[in-house]
Amino acid sequence: MEEGLFIRPYQIGDEVEISELVAYTLRISNRKDYSSEYIEETIKEHSPEFFLSREKEAHFYVVCDRQKIIGCGGITGYWGSTTESYLLSIFVLPEYQGKGIGKKIIKTLESDCYFKRAWKTEVSSSPTAVGFYQKMGYIFKNDVTSPDERGVIRMEKRY
Repeated sequence: MEEGLFIRPYQIGDEVEISELVAYTLRISNRKDYSSEYIEETIKEHSPEFFLSREKEAHFYVVCDRQKIIGCGGITGYWGSTTESYLLSIFVLPEYQGKGIGKKIIKTLESDCYFKRAWKTEVSSSPTAVGFYQKMGYIFKNDVTSPDERGVIRMEKRY
């Protein structure tokens, strides 16, 4: 990563900036994947309260450019499982995409205890992000390559 960039665990107080990052990124990077109604609904789901509520059951990380949060991602047990994990809310500001930040987030999540204890980790990918996750070693879950009813493509990594 570039000088001045670092990754750290989420801290209470980050949730407003993370929520704003998610909203901005969805509106710019995913506008070709989803309708504006879908994007606005997803933004509502990623409110500051969402991140506060997930803090106890998930491990979130943020990437900072000095003091500004420019990326985020989390990992948790898949529906409470101790043997399967789930990556969630992985976003990088559009102006920072393509610079290795997403890769750093994934590598950090894959070094987390939730990842290490699991035999399988899933992620819900936007159509735009499929190629990125494939480069990171994720494959289509059950060989399904099209979006599900939520508009995401389920991918997984097994070990």
